Amino acid sequence: MQENNEKMIDAGGLTLWAEDFGAPQDPTVLLVMGAQAQGVQWNDGLVRRLVEGGRHVIRYDHRDTGRSSRVDFAAHPYTVADLASDALAVLDAFAVERAHLVGASLGGIIAQRLALTDPHRVLTLTSLSSQPLGTDTAGAVQRAMAGLAPLPDRLPPPSAELLAALMTSFPEPGAGLEDYLAARLPMWRVLHGPDLPFDEGEYRAMEERVHRRAEDVAAALNHTLAGAAGDAYTTADLASVVAPTLVLHGTCDPMFPPPHAEATAAAVPGARLVMLDGMGHTLPVAMEDRLATEILAHTGG
Repeated sequence: MQENNEKMIDAGGLTLWAEDFGAPQDPTVLLVMGAQAQGVQWNDGLVRRLVEGGRHVIRYDHRDTGRSSRVDFAAHPYTVADLASDALAVLDAFAVERAHLVGASLGGIIAQRLALTDPHRVLTLTSLSSQPLGTDTAGAVQRAMAGLAPLPDRLPPPSAELLAALMTSFPEPGAGLEDYLAARLPMWRVLHGPDLPFDEGEYRAMEERVHRRAEDVAAALNHTLAGAAGDAYTTADLASVVAPTLVLHGTCDPMFPPPHAEATAAAVPGARLVMLDGMGHTLPVAMEDRLATEILAHTGG
């Protein structure tokens, strides 16, 4: 990896960990991770390819993940709108006025929201392995876990296999590393999808890094509560997005099946949809070259 610059950022009384790579004078790509995920889960290899392609790359830990602040959610609840404000605080800390936003999963929702609320800060939008803003994911998951069918005209819920894996994906508080890995790896196997070879060592190394960096890995569950709070914006509002938009999505995504990507692309004027054969709801090393190629092409205008 190219030499990086780490910062601890003040964001409205919270502290956010962030780091950047590459030359600050190059176009900035802000990588926004998904729910319960740390910034370092944007693979080093993908970051390196983007920097080699002439991009200044920033990744960061959401609140309640990694080295960023923990929040007492009961006393200080927050929403996706607050997570979006955190992303702007990261850009401000690096003196970046406008950036290419690349958001994965919940990060895609955050990026879509910023394209609506702060269009002057967004050069391009890439929604990766995500769904349209305003989708009731929490409600869909609750119905699926109760054995109920999706509501009419709603997008399909996560797969039954994934829902079962998510139920046991966090160990008991105070669990050691091996117990933590034993709970997490089955989830990653399902998220990875059935079509690409699963490298357990790759995901084990990632989770070892996550475990080492987090003071409290379970704090990230607050992101689910934040998402359940809903949003003032709906999918229909995406018609107002003016940033050039790319929708990247795996054909085997068990969290947000392909209709979620199709709905996102249909909602944003001029959006380009690229389906990635065999990819699930992860960013495996095997897909780094393809992801970097698509992101570099989209952010190169």
